[in-house]
Amino acid sequence: MEKRKNIIAEKSIEFSLMVIGYCEELEKNHKYVISNQLLKSATSIGANIHEAQNAESRIDFIHKIKIALKELEEVKYWLLLCERAQSYPFDPELKRRAEEIGLIMYKIVSTSKRNLTSNN
Repeated sequence: MEKRKNIIAEKSIEFSLMVIGYCEELEKNHKYVISNQLLKSATSIGANIHEAQNAESRIDFIHKIKIALKELEEVKYWLLLCERAQSYPFDPELKRRAEEIGLIMYKIVSTSKRNLTSNN
């Protein structure tokens, strides 16, 4: 039997790899502090999504996805600073991908909560 593709897990890996490349560009421009903060929060999204795949319960799953969402909000903040700072390079595709991942994760949380209450 073929395992179903986990879209959000795949998108989080792709996003993390894009952010790694962007942070390398930031570091070439000596933007170390923002690069470090962005890299940590962006890769934490995927780490939490992957951890959620082995959650102990639906409540634990929701909690881990919510942690990933908090990290995503931090990513959006760092990207906003990069977008608005004149001396920083900016990649609008990262912003678009962050928004896309956020929409998927919010849907996952709402569906999981709905399923949690309907099963009780």
